[in-house]
Amino acid sequence: MTTCYDTDIVAWANEQARLIRAGRFDLLDLEHIAEEIEDVGKSEQRELANRMAILLMHLLKWHHQPERRGNSWARTIREQRRGVRRRLEKTPSLKAMIADTAWWADVWSDAVAQAADETGRDDFPEVCPWAESEILGEDWLPS
Repeated sequence: MTTCYDTDIVAWANEQARLIRAGRFDLLDLEHIAEEIEDVGKSEQRELANRMAILLMHLLKWHHQPERRGNSWARTIREQRRGVRRRLEKTPSLKAMIADTAWWADVWSDAVAQAADETGRDDFPEVCPWAESEILGEDWLPS
């Protein structure tokens, strides 16, 4: 192996791909390959959590600032719902996260922090008051 994982990850990845295609499994950097494969899963998990936090933040703003509702917020809510559904369809194993109460608590905490930063308010609920079916529902908006 001539390319160092820590020095140039792109060159390292290209080299690893060449070695796999050439059948040179004895030369593979298996430990780092395993780490990179795990990171792919973590990336998908982060994307789902980020999309859900943005969705919840906008639902919070929609609920708590009715005078500021507009097309931009509605569009963001629709886009994030589509993005969450797409992630769950393309990566069904992520559905386990949606069933995890600790995951919801983390995502809710992120959403509340973001909403507080954007609105200057600090009176948001400590726990999410809405059901998953409402949050991901096509047309539902909190009143």
